[in-house]
Amino acid sequence: MTDFTRRQALFLAASLPFAGAVTQARAAAQKITVALDWTVNTNHIGLFVARDKGFYRDAGLDVEILPYGDTGSGTLVANRVADFGISGSLGLFTQKSAGADLKAIYAVVQSETGRVVFNADRAAIKSPKNLDGLTYGGFGSAWENALLQTIIRHDGGKGDFSTVTLGTSAYEALANGAVDFTLEVSTWEGVEAELKGLKQRSFRYADYGVPDEHTTLIVSSNAFLAANPKAAAAFVQATQAGYAFAVDNAKEAGELLVAANKDTLTNPALIDASLKALNDGHFLKTANGAIGTMDKAKMQAMGGYLFAAGILLDGNGKALKEKPDLGAYFTNEFLGA
Repeated sequence: MTDFTRRQALFLAASLPFAGAVTQARAAAQKITVALDWTVNTNHIGLFVARDKGFYRDAGLDVEILPYGDTGSGTLVANRVADFGISGSLGLFTQKSAGADLKAIYAVVQSETGRVVFNADRAAIKSPKNLDGLTYGGFGSAWENALLQTIIRHDGGKGDFSTVTLGTSAYEALANGAVDFTLEVSTWEGVEAELKGLKQRSFRYADYGVPDEHTTLIVSSNAFLAANPKAAAAFVQATQAGYAFAVDNAKEAGELLVAANKDTLTNPALIDASLKALNDGHFLKTANGAIGTMDKAKMQAMGGYLFAAGILLDGNGKALKEKPDLGAYFTNEFLGA
């Protein structure tokens, strides 16, 4: 913090009426809550930049970023516990199909960051069909089986493999050879593995029959959006400015993220390397300059894939018989021009 100088004191004294007006304006700022989908990581950086650089404040908002907890962000948003939440495409499509009040309003990640990964010394694994008969370290969702079967069968395999549900320990199990392959986010777990000196090889989903997707989204509820259209637009556009700042000023943004989360982000090198991967891969902002915008064709393709795979269930747990109106699942209307 800089020293409080005499010049600053005189300036403040001269601007007291204005300061009082600003105080009143801030007091009237609309309270907004945002739920995270996981422990803090670089996918969330635009939220913290927008908050701590004052973008939300300047937009008339008082934004609280809720800590990650046991209840999923989509559930919190659909039940009006949070106004906005970070979500994956899978979470959006499956929860909304089951009746949750959700709508995607911002694409954090512009293309797929997930991949099938295995230890680099597995010479026998040359393409996905070689995963047949091996052991997958998984996370317990039906989506994983559909994804992996698509990838293996697209390569000419049968899609037959054993599954051991391990959750986040799947990465450790892969490293020590307890499982043969798993799924990881290339811009986070993949970067972390590289920093640790772990040698890996991988297959990209989109190279083997799975539609590319916006891996990470921001969602709200139709109820909130209908009641608060101006606040929603202000939030989305300030958030967009936060992510744009992180693209153009990665070092400062990374330092800000670490400073705001000192207890959880204890490895600044991981933050720097992850941001570099996100920016070099044009994940936060496409090479064509798109930031925050959801690609309609991409959203429709992923929703259609999930429907065809029987992943989209109704409120009774039954597979949807008719393809839903996927256009109702997302909107770009709150983004700036």
